[in-house]
Amino acid sequence: MQKRGLGRGLSDLLAGTGGVSTRGVIEVEVDRLYPSPFQPRRNFEEEELRDLAASIAEQGVLQPLLVRETAEGYQIVAGERRWRAAGLAGLATVPCLVHECDDGQALQMALIENLQREDLNPIEQARAFRQLIEEFGMKQEEVADRVGKSRPAVANVLRLLSLPVEVQDAVIAGTLSEGHARALLPLRDEPALLYQVCEQVIQQGLSVRQTEELVRKSSALSSAPAQAKQGRGAPTDDPHLAAAVERLQQALATRVQIRQRSDGSGTILIHYHDVEDLGRLLDALAPEAEI
Repeated sequence: MQKRGLGRGLSDLLAGTGGVSTRGVIEVEVDRLYPSPFQPRRNFEEEELRDLAASIAEQGVLQPLLVRETAEGYQIVAGERRWRAAGLAGLATVPCLVHECDDGQALQMALIENLQREDLNPIEQARAFRQLIEEFGMKQEEVADRVGKSRPAVANVLRLLSLPVEVQDAVIAGTLSEGHARALLPLRDEPALLYQVCEQVIQQGLSVRQTEELVRKSSALSSAPAQAKQGRGAPTDDPHLAAAVERLQQALATRVQIRQRSDGSGTILIHYHDVEDLGRLLDALAPEAEI
């Protein structure tokens, strides 16, 4: 398979949305600039800002900020981190490239710049993707094309938003990795169990693999009594069935149950959270043929 690029880069977006101001790069007073509400990045590490401020104090701002002119001044489309650091460095002005764009284009540009710099944590990425979908009417396929990712990759990141806010905050803080968060997804319909497992993962410093195993065991223990009561099949005491459940849950990143009858036949139950999650599972299990 050919490796995907970054979709439409900033230069492509600039070329296709009205053109850059004929003024080119201009110097704008720092206090006339203000952050965009469409900035997907919400966390700016103080130490990183101080390091960048020290570099800017010595060399200046090497890459202009991308801004759009408004009645209030100049709204930052891309480059808020440089603006903050320039303020810390005591600069009076910063170089800016003025561009005319609408809200959706502003979000796309900010998102693409941050993705290029790998500045966004997984939750910030997910929230930006959701904003493009909900506020600007894009479909997952279109978002994927714009940011240079596959549709399943976008869907997988979006699924992190189905986790409780406390778990999302742990990902933002770096207490949990994206891999840990994905491993916890099969428990999202059982909040009490999810919190319990999450706390154990953090306190014991479990690896992603260990987390997957803990989730499998916890899910099996939780579902086995209900299966026994309903007579829909034996609980997964059989090590072969347990291994099959684990493989399926890891492959599909969702909760899976296997209900085996006495004659050896049975049912595989695959849980999904919402319509988007169902679409992700369809892509994994029955991808559309490319013509």
